[in-house]
Amino acid sequence: MHLIKVGGGAEINLSGIVADLAELDTPFVVVLGANALRDEIGQKLGLEKQELTSVSGYKSVYSDESAIDLIMMAYAGLRNRRFVELCQRHGINAVGLTGLDGRMVQGQRNRGIRVREGGKTLLKHDFSGKPKSANTDLLRLLLEQGYRPVLSIPIVDEQGFAINSENDDIINVLQKSLHAEKILQLIEAPGFLDQRDDPESVVRQMTQHELEARENQVEGRMKRKMLALRRLFDAGAAEVVIADGRNEHPVRDALAGQGTTIQ
Repeated sequence: MHLIKVGGGAEINLSGIVADLAELDTPFVVVLGANALRDEIGQKLGLEKQELTSVSGYKSVYSDESAIDLIMMAYAGLRNRRFVELCQRHGINAVGLTGLDGRMVQGQRNRGIRVREGGKTLLKHDFSGKPKSANTDLLRLLLEQGYRPVLSIPIVDEQGFAINSENDDIINVLQKSLHAEKILQLIEAPGFLDQRDDPESVVRQMTQHELEARENQVEGRMKRKMLALRRLFDAGAAEVVIADGRNEHPVRDALAGQGTTIQ
């Protein structure tokens, strides 16, 4: 089985990804991003994204009720529905779900994010949290019956509230439950870049032991992503491929080893 994380950038080739998925004999679960679409819809509605940087240097989106509404519109709504439509057009019997549906992804609400503002350390509360478990029985039932789950945020917290969460962390929880043979991460870059602004500096091979050192080299959201990759291997991942989601055949290329392979 494969876990496939589809990035939410505006240039991701969704049609190419789905066309490649239609050729797979292996069952798969897709975790779908939609950050560019969320920002576009938010701009039209006059709702600007707010980002927080924790005292430890990790960036995250501040998720108040308006942000959750945007997530439901962009991720759970338009992006998920259109992706499932593409799947159906290519003969893939996809089922679009959020973490809310059947408590597919159960999370724990954050107790607060410590940030520095005006020279003070503040504790910010919002509707965000960490995924803790997946509804493995429901996922396996769908997969065994030939359906292909397409998952989007929001996930559900302990009290049934919709909360925002990182797709990297959701992949981690799914890996603990499903034990995927391969995890593909399709992004708006040729792979992991040694130099952020140089697309020619792709790191083709990386060991899981290098991830901590790499995490110390990067900043912002990439720092969080490297931490998530380390945790993914702690969850039992054998191979992760970070590859270009903008190519004509993103999945085919990733499976052929293009991009960055981490083992």
